[in-house]
This record gives sequence, structure tokens and C-alpha cells, in this order.
Amino acid sequence: MRIFAATFFFSIACSLSWAQESPFFVTYTHHMEEPGNLDIETSSTTGIPRSGQRFYSAPYMELEYGVTAQWTSELYLEGQSAWGDSTVFTGWRLENRYRPLKREHWINPVLYLEYESVSEASRIQKEIEGDGPDLSSRNALLTPEHAHELEGKLILSSNYHDWNISENFVFTKNLSESEGVEFGYAFGVARPLGRLASGENCRLCKENFTIGTEMYGGLGSTLGFGVHNTAHYIAPVVSWAVGANSTLRFSTGFGLTHESNPVLLRIGYAYEFQGFSSRVSRLFGRKP
Repeated sequence: MRIFAATFFFSIACSLSWAQESPFFVTYTHHMEEPGNLDIETSSTTGIPRSGQRFYSAPYMELEYGVTAQWTSELYLEGQSAWGDSTVFTGWRLENRYRPLKREHWINPVLYLEYESVSEASRIQKEIEGDGPDLSSRNALLTPEHAHELEGKLILSSNYHDWNISENFVFTKNLSESEGVEFGYAFGVARPLGRLASGENCRLCKENFTIGTEMYGGLGSTLGFGVHNTAHYIAPVVSWAVGANSTLRFSTGFGLTHESNPVLLRIGYAYEFQGFSSRVSRLFGRKP
């Protein structure tokens, strides 16, 4: 598909089309946070159980800051609540993404590195790597099992006319256990419903909506590579720009293997504070 990509002029139109929030919950694109802007998002992942599993909801908060035009940093705080069980704080994550190439290309690579300090009760499933997660044990058994992990991703992303096509390759090393290196993937395609603004002052105009599909799952580890006993999902996604700085996102993921939940429901709300660093500098009497 990439060989049919147009020459460099299409990137200008595509950048305008993709100014709003990506609809994906798992797949990353090459679009970074604007320098000095702070994006705050609250999201939740809800798992519909199989027999012997528990219904759960896993809320989390993201603080995303544009350090530079090529460097975006994020802090995650997460929890989990299981039906008939308990509510627990499951940990935090610090993520950094770096885009080596400044200009738009047919394929835009992004380097990703994240440190995770989370328990085995984590259920936000921002990525899935290795074998399928334990969806049956109680939180009292999972919470004491705390993991310190380093996670890397190679993100490849392209804009082709109105479409964004993104591939993520995941590599995770648990620093607390000798589990080898775990692998995963995510793949997404999406496009805005409307390319150009209609000129109408409305929130339901088609240019305010972006739709797509993402697929993600685990690929085992260096101790046993493959799809055996791994979780995989396919998920239609939609984002709605409800305001100039705010976006709602929705996703319904359908499990493709026995190690997956039959359904994952995701919802997220993000608000972007533009010029956040300049406002803080003025607050403390410093020049931005």
C-alpha cells in the first residue's frame, strides 16, 4: 500500500486532518504533543468476563507534556476494581517518545521507552505482551506481586491522504523476574470523517469525528515465542472533538483467543492546556 503514497505535498493536508486526538487506545502514531502543551486524560478499561473470571474496571489518568517538538513525556497513574473483590491502586508508568525525523515522511519512526512500576493486578491494558494476563485470581493474590519493567516500542506511522496507518512493535523486560524479553504488537488504521471544516459552529459536524480499527496482542517471549496462550483483540475506535481543546474517545474490543476477555470497553476524555509552560512561567514571574 505504501508504494502508492503520493509525493511530499500530501503531508500538509494530512497534518491538518490529524490535528485532533488520535482515536487509538493502544496503537501509537507519530503525532506528538505540541511543545509546552499539557494534555490531561482520564480513561477506563472495562473487561466483560468469561466463565470463572470477574467483571472489572480499570481507570487511569495520563499527564502528557510536549517537552519539544520531537519529545513527548507522559505519566500514568492507574487502579483497578473487580466485581465481588476489591479496589486497588495498581501502580504508575513514566513514558517517553522521541521522533528522530522532524519532517513528514512516507514512514515516520518514533522511539518509545517506558518504565513501569505496577502490580499483577494491572488491567488498563495499554499494551499486551507475552502470555495472556491472569484474569481469574483475586486482587489480594495479585497485588503483592509487583513488577518493575522496561518497555520499548518501535512505532512506524504513515499518513496516506486522509488515512493514518500505524504499526507498533513491543519489547518488555521484567527487571524483577527472569522472564526473558516479552513481545507484542499493535496495528491501527484510522481517518477523519470530514477532511475540511464545514464552517458551521457545531459539535456534531463530521470533521469532528475520527474513526478506525486497531488490533493488538502478545507474541510470547524469548522463552517461548508465538501466539500460544496469548491475548489478542480487534477493536473499532472513534474519537469526537467535543470542544476546541477536548476530545472523547470510545472503543469496543473483541477478544480473539481464550486468554482474552470476550469484550473490552474503553472510554477516555482528554483536555489540552495550550501554552501550559508559558502560563507556569508567568505565574512564577519568569519569562517563557
